[in-house]
Amino acid sequence: MSGTWNPTALPKRPGLYMNFVEAATAQIQGGEQGTVAIPLLAYADTAEPKKVYKVSTERQASEQFGAESIRSIQLALQGGAKEVLVYTMPEEASEADYADMQAVLDTHNFHVFVFDGEFNAARQTAVQAWVAANREEGKHFMAVLGGDAAADAEPENGNARSAALDDDYIVNVVNGVVWNGQIYNSSEIAPFIAGRIAGTPMNRSITYSGVPADDVQPRLTNAQTKAALEAGSLVLTDDGEKVKIEQGVTTSGRKIRSVRARQSIATAITKTAADAYIGKIDNHADGQAALIAAVKAYLETLETANVLTAPAVGLDPQFPSVGDAVYLAISYTEVDSMERIFLTVSL
Repeated sequence: MSGTWNPTALPKRPGLYMNFVEAATAQIQGGEQGTVAIPLLAYADTAEPKKVYKVSTERQASEQFGAESIRSIQLALQGGAKEVLVYTMPEEASEADYADMQAVLDTHNFHVFVFDGEFNAARQTAVQAWVAANREEGKHFMAVLGGDAAADAEPENGNARSAALDDDYIVNVVNGVVWNGQIYNSSEIAPFIAGRIAGTPMNRSITYSGVPADDVQPRLTNAQTKAALEAGSLVLTDDGEKVKIEQGVTTSGRKIRSVRARQSIATAITKTAADAYIGKIDNHADGQAALIAAVKAYLETLETANVLTAPAVGLDPQFPSVGDAVYLAISYTEVDSMERIFLTVSL
């Protein structure tokens, strides 16, 4: 069976094709990518501790948690998040409580994690390990972290934090902003950056994306900005007309756009195949050919949106696809980096 997507000549499994193409369309539009997870530190008695809530408007957040407690939620929504997944931390939360929070969020789908404006180096290290553990399990999300006012005062501190948190999936903000006369340090503005990342379609970059603030705090020199970018730090810049994100990079130095595309592709293929293939189509040569053609259609839809080029899909020869298991070897070239990416997806 040909792997070429032809909407006028659907194969025997059009439902499988459409599920994948619809997944690609949603990712291109950003509609499926907009959830930010936040462990909320303080809230009104209308919410209970150690519970998960979903809010998509500031009004919902205010009614559920109290207007005085929702700044991070507001920032995430203003940044572009479609939805905020809120875990309510208990009062005077211990490290065990933070571990419980991570365990609960493991059972929910979200795209970016960010703290509620707090800075704690040990907890950031724990988040780095948590992100890596989930990646090994096939769950992909980013984390946006920052520092406090003292750390922000010296850009070298932020760059050292980027080195310590070196990971494709970690974003480290190293300076803050002045917004409506109030100073937000890098941890406090991190929810806005998380929302911007979550809400940006996978064929777009957050580089030079505007931040509706009045100034940055502190301002970095040209040399400091270059050093920060080389260190994998996310820098906010005032160009004289607006505050903007200087470059969308992770602590590993990779571009956020590229990383998000990889995350989205791996997640969508696994989820869509599980929904539309596993247990519904026989895992024999014809069924596998239908799956390969559908995945190719998904990637070709992303290709037309300038996410990737030259997609290729086939059975992975290193792993036999027998019984209930299917192993796909997927490769494509990233538009942003022109790097050839190779993935093995287990279904």
